[in-house]
Amino acid sequence: MIEQLHPRILENKDWATLLFVLTFAVVAMTKSAYETRFSEFSKLIFSDKYAKIYRDNNHLRSSFTVGLFFVQVVSYAFFIQLTMHIFGYASKTDWILFIQLATFLLYFILGKFLIEKIVATSFNIDEFAELFNLQKVTYRTYIGVLILPVNAVLFYYDNIPKIVPLAIIAISLCISLYSYFISIKTYQNAIISKLFYFILYLCALEIAPYYFLYYWITKEAA
Repeated sequence: MIEQLHPRILENKDWATLLFVLTFAVVAMTKSAYETRFSEFSKLIFSDKYAKIYRDNNHLRSSFTVGLFFVQVVSYAFFIQLTMHIFGYASKTDWILFIQLATFLLYFILGKFLIEKIVATSFNIDEFAELFNLQKVTYRTYIGVLILPVNAVLFYYDNIPKIVPLAIIAISLCISLYSYFISIKTYQNAIISKLFYFILYLCALEIAPYYFLYYWITKEAA
């Protein structure tokens, strides 16, 4: 009996390995260059000291923020792709899909930021919106850095239970809600003085975009 040989199809993971090494290197260099700031940033979930110290909107354009913004986009894109893979909608080694997800996230975040600037100017709440946005960026970046090592583990292991990404999403949502609570507490005087505009701002730019994004993703998945 002649045994038939079948070619073994190997998934290309080199691109992901390079990206993981690069993003971890960026985190390490950022930590080295901003040792004190990174130390306070790492304790963000336990203390609001970082948010109080670095509340100036000039920090939004610092190399610390820009470097970790890159990490954030890569981390979120990996997590979305891995979640799609776990639920059977995509391959985790599809680098073209990763580029599409990363590009979409980049344009979504930057586009949302520009629209927020325009709306804040229209509502005459520029100063408050910039401070509020800095707070959101800080916590969003924090979540991205936290899930980066989790992404690495999920990527190199197979048969991950579906409860794992769902648990990560739930924890991320809790951190996001906590960040909103901290922001409202910190800027409560400014919010109360312009409550009507704050509610419009919240509905138009904090609820609607994510609702339509969720609707689009679930529609495409169906």
